[in-house]
Amino acid sequence: MDSPHRLVTIVGEVDADQPIMLHSLSGFLDAGSAGRLAVEHLLEVTEHTTIATFDVDVLYDYRARRPRMTFLTDHYGEVDLPELRVDRLEDAAGRPFLLLHGPEPDFKWQRFATDAVWLAKEFDISLALGMHAVPWPAPHTRPVNVTAHSNDPALIVDRRAFVGDLEVPAHMAGFLEMSLGVQDVPAMGFAAHVPHYLSASQYPRAAVALLEAISAQTGLLLPLDDLRDQAKSADDDISLQVSGEAENVEAIKLLEQQYDDFMARFEQAGESDDINELDPKEFVDQVERFLADRERYDKD
Repeated sequence: MDSPHRLVTIVGEVDADQPIMLHSLSGFLDAGSAGRLAVEHLLEVTEHTTIATFDVDVLYDYRARRPRMTFLTDHYGEVDLPELRVDRLEDAAGRPFLLLHGPEPDFKWQRFATDAVWLAKEFDISLALGMHAVPWPAPHTRPVNVTAHSNDPALIVDRRAFVGDLEVPAHMAGFLEMSLGVQDVPAMGFAAHVPHYLSASQYPRAAVALLEAISAQTGLLLPLDDLRDQAKSADDDISLQVSGEAENVEAIKLLEQQYDDFMARFEQAGESDDINELDPKEFVDQVERFLADRERYDKD
């Protein structure tokens, strides 16, 4: 079955009543590769079938993000072509849920969002939930916090904001969340806080934080033992690298002090306090600088 705009084709059955749909689109706003690691983990540990595909040839800029191709001595072997699709998965209790994943579209954002909203309504989605990650001036020795966001205050009523108002480059995760909300499809997202000095590395603990937040929000029973093991191993490697240089040790101690001071004021602040006043300017600057750098990188 095709949508009216024909960017998406339904190829399978949902076979679920009002399922939750998670979404993560790679290429932007994914510090520590947290969203990508979360998607890869879910696809690895759960049975899944593809139920909808998007026309990636229309949406993807192959020259800007060239796929990998193998050359085998005297001939070309395989090419890893991108896919943008919706898979049906089941959690540990057999509860179905959906996962929209693949590269963030380079072109036709409005048409893609329109078709994604159409698909959400066609599948009678009860909640669309995005997952991504942002750099944060926090040390790896502290828990990974998560920011929740939604145009529907009822979905995040029990979650306080860590930052106030800021301007960021547009991204499909946010645009899709807005588009779904306008069409009365419940939508929200989680952004994991990744230590800024690890934003260009793989940071599995941020992926764990995203999936734990999703489980708490939705009741999905997501198997996380393997991912937690990966996170512990990565944390051990980071600590080992840091301990090898006295300057690194001192820098982490200073960051710990600054972070703990901020969190102490955050915990003491009441719900009525203006987060724009509470937030240290460097916190907002750090996020905006990372996103601006990502935007310049994507243009090169």
